[in-house]
Amino acid sequence: MNFLLENWYLFVVALVSGAMLFVPALSKSGSASVTPAQAVQKMNSEKAAVVDIRSSEDYAAGHIKGAKHVSLDQVEQQLGNVAKNKATPVLFVCATGTRAGKAVAAAKKLGYEQAQVVSGGMKAWKEAGLPLTTGAKA
Repeated sequence: MNFLLENWYLFVVALVSGAMLFVPALSKSGSASVTPAQAVQKMNSEKAAVVDIRSSEDYAAGHIKGAKHVSLDQVEQQLGNVAKNKATPVLFVCATGTRAGKAVAAAKKLGYEQAQVVSGGMKAWKEAGLPLTTGAKA
């Protein structure tokens, strides 16, 4: 018993370090965002659908190849046309990644459990040097 009382701080350190091992696992399970590089991997390997929720003008000026344009207020009505299979990953992109969270919430409400935000949005996509395409609504 003396050992426990004299070395209580060692037990605290052990408990804290053990808990820290589980924190990343907990946060990943509910993760609703991917980096631009992870988005490319999902697009290539899992055939993820990309939904651009920026304005029509911003979309036409430059967007991710294959991305479909759906305004944020139309996500619930039009998502079924973009991603018919609810098991398919759906990646939402906006200008900086902040507004896309609302689209993810709407998609998850509709049953799209693999809906995620491209973190940093188009700003991060451009900074990563990833390709864009221009043109009218896809």
